[in-house]
Amino acid sequence: MVGPGAAPLENANPLVYRRSGERPVTAREEDDELPDSIDDREIFDLIRSINDPEHPLTLEELNVVEQVRVKVNDAESTVVVEFTPTIPHCSMATLIGLSIKVKLIRSLPERFKMDVHITPGTHASEHAVNKQLADKERVAAALENSHLLEVVNQCLSARS
Repeated sequence: MVGPGAAPLENANPLVYRRSGERPVTAREEDDELPDSIDDREIFDLIRSINDPEHPLTLEELNVVEQVRVKVNDAESTVVVEFTPTIPHCSMATLIGLSIKVKLIRSLPERFKMDVHITPGTHASEHAVNKQLADKERVAAALENSHLLEVVNQCLSARS
């Protein structure tokens, strides 16, 4: 969201991290006769390529999402994702969390309950942001806002 008249970037020179490699496909995953459970790496692979709203980088490249902060319990249909904003006063934290949540909602079966929140102690407004992200009605209302939905879709679209 940088352009004429736009506010200056909060974190103009973020650290950029190396992307992890692609996960090798196992024989078990290729066997159509065996049930395919969803694991931490599969969820990480879904969210790692989400674009940052301010930089031409992915959430993985900015270390906002890491595989170690993704927890899945397929049997109980739960997914927990902690994300770490690049700076403690990041004004985009709610938008980043919303983008992660929307990606999961669009990608996972409805049986999954998702908890997307800020890594404890990494953001000045962590409690308020987490409360917004946990409130289904607020998330639904946010996605009814056409401008906000457009920004989320930009974060979720593949870079050309």
